[in-house]
Amino acid sequence: MRIWTVANQKGGVGKTTVVTSLAGLLAQRGRSVLMVDLDPHGSLSSYFGFDPDSVEPNLYGLFQNPSRTADPQIAHPTGVDGLYLMPASTALATLDRQFGNRKGMGLVIKRAVTSMADRFEHTILDCPPMLGVLMVNALAACHRLVIPVQTEFLALKGLERMVGTIDMINRSRSNQLPYTIVPTLYDRRTRAANRALEEVRQRYTDKVWGGAIPIDTQFREASRDGLPLTVSLPWSRGSIAIRKLLEHLLVQDKLKGKEVAKHG
Repeated sequence: MRIWTVANQKGGVGKTTVVTSLAGLLAQRGRSVLMVDLDPHGSLSSYFGFDPDSVEPNLYGLFQNPSRTADPQIAHPTGVDGLYLMPASTALATLDRQFGNRKGMGLVIKRAVTSMADRFEHTILDCPPMLGVLMVNALAACHRLVIPVQTEFLALKGLERMVGTIDMINRSRSNQLPYTIVPTLYDRRTRAANRALEEVRQRYTDKVWGGAIPIDTQFREASRDGLPLTVSLPWSRGSIAIRKLLEHLLVQDKLKGKEVAKHG
């Protein structure tokens, strides 16, 4: 199982769009894919028709009983062949206050998704835009971090915080967490977007994917229909960009695997 976490310490940068689109494309290719909604707002869950106020079983139950094996039913079918979801609960917003200091709370998600490794080839985690128990879980569980960043200057501050968080996490890991910065909501017609994109690439060089996810109103239409855009309109501008991003991530994972094997 390959586990990717999609995160940024700023909201509104397209995290859920990236998760649904990548997951949908992998499922179209015949892969078994699990999405995990770690955001108490439950946008990813709502996207596929699940109510984070009432859906059962949900992620909050895992944190209430962290030593218990995950209920297989927590992976809900989405209606897209091969694509499943661990839904959020609004009660996740209380985790830091209730369980933040409890031992072992940072590995709950890792244990849960690992227990399903025989069912799923890929897992993609959607994070809330703040550092806490949920994001720590997502970073501890993943093999690669994907950081969507909106192509505007205010979004670059959120990216700085996220990279600082990675540095902090890496100090406690035996191996460095690889990450890929993905420019999103890109409008090539505007000077501001082009300047922001250029600055991201200059500042973070090889950590930045060479493409960009464009502004595409079809993403909004796909969410209304409860389908990944890569499934409903595979040749839209947004889908074409996501397809290129997926190829890049798969190549990066393959190269990383060779590097680990070489030094392992």
